[in-house]
Amino acid sequence: MMTNYTFTFTEDEAEILVDALDADMEGYEDSVRDARANGNRADAQTFGDAAARIKAVRDKIRAVIGDDE
Repeated sequence: MMTNYTFTFTEDEAEILVDALDADMEGYEDSVRDARANGNRADAQTFGDAAARIKAVRDKIRAVIGDDE
């Protein structure tokens, strides 16, 4: 069973979270490219899945704060 949490952030804090998630996602996307270049499909899939989950969280926060980037 998934547990839901509720947090309250200021606008600046929410933007910091979005920026941090962007940076983290970029790292995973770089890892996907490296894994593909090395022919490691399993790692590419794992890193791609992680990047997709991070993107989903980032987009959820952006929807709340009205950031349509």
